[in-house]
Amino acid sequence: MTNNNQSIRIGCGAGFSGDRLEPAVILAQQGNLDYLVLECLAERTIALAQKRKRQNPSSGYDPLLERRMEGLLPHLLKNNVRLITNMGAANPLAAAQKIAEIAQRLKLSVKIAVVTGDDVFGQLSGAEVSLETGKPLTSSGTLISANAYLGTDAILPALATEATVIITGRVADPSLFVAPLVHELGWSLNDANQIGQGTVIGHLLECAGQLTGGYFADPGRKDVPDMARLGHPFADVSINGAAIFSKVTGTGGLLSVATAKEQLLYEVMDPSRYFTPDVIADFTQVQLEQIGPDQVKASGGCGHPRPDTLKVSVGYDAGYTGEGEISYAGSNALGRAKLAGAIVQERLQGQFADLRVDYIGSTSVHRTSFGTYPEPYEIRLRVAGRATTPQQAALVGEEVEALYTNGPAGGGGARKYVHEVVGIVSTLMARDKIHPEVTVFQS
Repeated sequence: MTNNNQSIRIGCGAGFSGDRLEPAVILAQQGNLDYLVLECLAERTIALAQKRKRQNPSSGYDPLLERRMEGLLPHLLKNNVRLITNMGAANPLAAAQKIAEIAQRLKLSVKIAVVTGDDVFGQLSGAEVSLETGKPLTSSGTLISANAYLGTDAILPALATEATVIITGRVADPSLFVAPLVHELGWSLNDANQIGQGTVIGHLLECAGQLTGGYFADPGRKDVPDMARLGHPFADVSINGAAIFSKVTGTGGLLSVATAKEQLLYEVMDPSRYFTPDVIADFTQVQLEQIGPDQVKASGGCGHPRPDTLKVSVGYDAGYTGEGEISYAGSNALGRAKLAGAIVQERLQGQFADLRVDYIGSTSVHRTSFGTYPEPYEIRLRVAGRATTPQQAALVGEEVEALYTNGPAGGGGARKYVHEVVGIVSTLMARDKIHPEVTVFQS
């Protein structure tokens, strides 16, 4: 279909699974949107969701789905806003059923379209080559999930149903935004330059608050006002692809050329060849212009024809991590922490192939020492080890906790944890082997 006004307004209410709930509600209430997108899925997120689904077949969707939908559904229906989200994670059909239940409880009628087909675990042989290691996938460990990055072409049939809520599993982040542009503005998926510009728009929006000053602020250098009430962005996109980004008046944050530049390059290894299922986008000619307070215009995105393969994110069982933490403060804090770390290393010698000791406040991030800085007054010792069983992993925390009375002076605030670890690798799969489907629910 083609929008009669020759333009469309799309907002992004979430940039990851744990994002705040309020900005999406504000956009649905006050943003005068045509579409609201919630981008809530990462590689590890969906692998963990697959594990939850294995334990409970009715689970596997985003943990915040119910809370988000309870707050959003009334506003979506009242203001005629369509929602596109990948909160379906490993189980979009169960997510749609849950949304229908919520709508019935709220005495609302809503049509929900579900995009499936990204789960390609059954199509893997294990002999496929990992992009990260160059070795067969099975060399990483026991495989537990495989999800292909679907694109705009998988979402378009769902949009054609006129459903208020379109819920997906693994879809490339920019495609969540490109799809409504193609659907509403009549763009061609074969026009690589147009889809390249759409991908620029999607990439700028997909991380939500990062475009409006989140992950940008550095006090005294890059100040951002009222970050406690950070507003999330929306874009007005014309039929020729020009986009003006802004946020709801009165919300906190900052939308500037600088915030847009940082987001444009976020997680982009080669700006001239940014691969998505829709296009190989070229960001090198993008023009950003400040046209008003918290208003930035973006144009100039282009691209090359889409790839013949789709990326597949593969999860594998990576065992368990055991962790222990304890703090040392005051004079010679670093020296006492290093003694404590050495004690634990000696106690656990030979029991862990991968044991890491961090001195948080000194060398935990850069993994080196900077002699020009004064000795820290407080240090948090963290020891972590990779194990094959939870019992083995627990030894790490037990040894750290024992430092209370068996280690250097002044240790306190000990904590211990055991985590199950899901590893992630990726591979490529021929596009013609992946077959998306759409299922419609009506509450």
